[in-house]
Amino acid sequence: MGKIITFGEIMLRLNPEGYLRILQAGCFMASYAGGEANVSVSLANYGEETAFVTYVPDNAIGESAINALRHWGVDTKYMFKGGSRLGIYFVEKGASQRPSKVIYDRKNSAVAESTVSDYDWDQIFEGADWFHWTGITPALSDNLSEVCLAACKKAKEKGITVSCDLNYRKNLWTNEKAKEVMSRLVPYVDVLIANEEDAKDVFGITAAGTDIDAGKINSEGYVSVAKQLAETFGCKYVAITLRGSISASDNNWSAMLYDGKEAHIAKNYLIRIVDRVGGGDSFGGGLIYALHNGYDTAKAVEFATAASCLKQTIEYDFNCVNVKEVESLMGGNASGRVQR
Repeated sequence: MGKIITFGEIMLRLNPEGYLRILQAGCFMASYAGGEANVSVSLANYGEETAFVTYVPDNAIGESAINALRHWGVDTKYMFKGGSRLGIYFVEKGASQRPSKVIYDRKNSAVAESTVSDYDWDQIFEGADWFHWTGITPALSDNLSEVCLAACKKAKEKGITVSCDLNYRKNLWTNEKAKEVMSRLVPYVDVLIANEEDAKDVFGITAAGTDIDAGKINSEGYVSVAKQLAETFGCKYVAITLRGSISASDNNWSAMLYDGKEAHIAKNYLIRIVDRVGGGDSFGGGLIYALHNGYDTAKAVEFATAASCLKQTIEYDFNCVNVKEVESLMGGNASGRVQR
């Protein structure tokens, strides 16, 4: 099998210790994160050969970000140096009825300032058979929407499978802008991933019988959403994660995968949340691994859902689990008993 390439922004994540609010914080815990970088870390932990493509500033912060991915076995040769700064985001972890909050400080970041001419996709895609990006990346700048388009066209030219997580972020662009840009990009996508809100926010496609704010998710309604996305854009697979938020501390978690013929809905997990940020990325990493290794539709979505369930019990964005741990949960070992 070939290498899996991911492309996007890596950021410095800062959060108060434990469940302190930002207003209370006297210090912040530092880590690194980003939608596509998170996917690469998951894939490296599953034994895949994966490389992350981005720009970081040519200083100690940029080098630290590179080292953070190198530590997990991600190929960092395409983490180029240049530009003004590394993006930052602050995370305030919620609890019970108090929601988590994210504050971005990523304007004019190194990767957002990069242009089409900064990337040699022929070289980057050498030996690759999969390319992954998310809707966050083209939302960062008009430059990056053009870079994403160039990358997708080159990937299709080379017969490389393209996956995308819609990952709509209202703090980065409007619904109208997202629809305009993503409507140009998604036709190049083979595997489309979304959460329970993305299809509505980006393309206006809604699921019947669902009230997200009340935590009521109608899984069958999302089969229709997936079919509409597949028919509109020609995607081979459409996956949708299904989060029923009981509170910030307790969530129901499942997902569905549609393969153009039938849909499979994964088993539901009741999760006591430790850190939900990166949950969708861990699903994407699990799904890419499963499909890359020839899993059928049912097994692929079960693997991805179990992987992302485990991630939400782990601090920070990276999913620090291996294939055996995911398979153990898939097999029903969910008691959390101490392993000796």
